[in-house]
Amino acid sequence: MTTAIIGLGNMGKGLAQRLSGQIPLLLASRNPDDAAALATTLSGAQGVSVEAAIEGADIVVLALGYDAALSVAALPQLVGKIVVDLTNPVLPDFSGLQIGHTTSAAEEIQKVASGARVVKGFNTIFAGLFATDRAATSTVPVFLAGDDHDALSAVAALVEKAGFVPESVGGLDGARLLEPLAMLNIRMGYGLGKGTSRAPTWTEVAA
Repeated sequence: MTTAIIGLGNMGKGLAQRLSGQIPLLLASRNPDDAAALATTLSGAQGVSVEAAIEGADIVVLALGYDAALSVAALPQLVGKIVVDLTNPVLPDFSGLQIGHTTSAAEEIQKVASGARVVKGFNTIFAGLFATDRAATSTVPVFLAGDDHDALSAVAALVEKAGFVPESVGGLDGARLLEPLAMLNIRMGYGLGKGTSRAPTWTEVAA
């Protein structure tokens, strides 16, 4: 499936690099020159406008801050698309979340993009993991939450192509749990100085 990545900060760029050569990629940024420049370094990628990226894609990844993602979610071109929300609605000083527990960034984006199928994903990993060898992330889970089975399956396949393990947590309301989990990872990585070469996972313990 053709995948658009909107936003080319550390997460968007890293994901694009992991997917290079595996699927058609449409890259878009506030600065079109940045998208065009990155596309020249990747196989199967094109740098285009935000609107053109959405129109040409089956899956649209919102690799943006929460407020910017909400703005893009309102674009009519998203109707019928699978939308991957990897945002975390953090406060400006990264001390906590703007919203949580009774709603989530993913659910608010779904309200705005009412004609799209939103899946939460990639929000619990640091961007630095994209730059590591694929073997190093082959057992790292990317947790997914979404209400549409086909959309979840499509994003799970994208996760695998990026070199991670998809792990569904159920409906989109599961994002209310994934976003605080990401905040915990941010606190441990930055606030407690444990670094960003880490990701949350679950271990099955033999009886």
